[in-house]
Amino acid sequence: MSNSNLKQILADGAWRQNTGLVVLLGLCPLLAVTNTLINGLALGLATMLTLMVSNLSVSVMRKLLKPEIRIPAFVLIIASVVTVIELLMHAFFYDLFRVLGIFIPLIVTNCAIIGRAEAFASRNNPLASVVDGFATGLGFCITLVALGALRELTGHGTLLSGAAMLVGDWGQYLTLTLIPGHPGFLLAILPPGAFFCLALLIAARNALEANKAPLPKQPVTTPT
Repeated sequence: MSNSNLKQILADGAWRQNTGLVVLLGLCPLLAVTNTLINGLALGLATMLTLMVSNLSVSVMRKLLKPEIRIPAFVLIIASVVTVIELLMHAFFYDLFRVLGIFIPLIVTNCAIIGRAEAFASRNNPLASVVDGFATGLGFCITLVALGALRELTGHGTLLSGAAMLVGDWGQYLTLTLIPGHPGFLLAILPPGAFFCLALLIAARNALEANKAPLPKQPVTTPT
């Protein structure tokens, strides 16, 4: 596969067909756990890893799977990957595992992961499938991080709160207080605030795309 095709896959997954901002899939965990940047980053990394491993597995086995069993097989592969990730988080990132709770195993039901397995990995070679999984996961992770950062900053006036859960004890020094004495904005960290913040991110992306679009050519008129 050429470099141009790989770049197109990366651009589509991360931006043009962004799961959270364009396709609008997997919104349940996206809206539920992104009350801080660290929570969003952790779930985004777990989803990205799931996408990459499941896409690779589906691509490798695509010729062995009969059409009538492919969807149950995809779900089984994804569930196996998520179970391993859940056990690893339970062992090495227990505090973060407790915060994310049920939303780690719920990655199995993320329709974006099954969709990429069906629409792309089952029809392409392993390298392209891994790149597609990385790109789609990166786009989802970027959305989670941006949404978590916006909600945390608005709600608490901080960024990277709880980083110790992800990187260890020294992560407590990473917390940034950008608005000292911030009284807190409760709506931003509640589920309704997630909808408002996501709408702002979607609007910002659409505005960027509208500014990049070429202006329509004006018809040339000749004097009579």
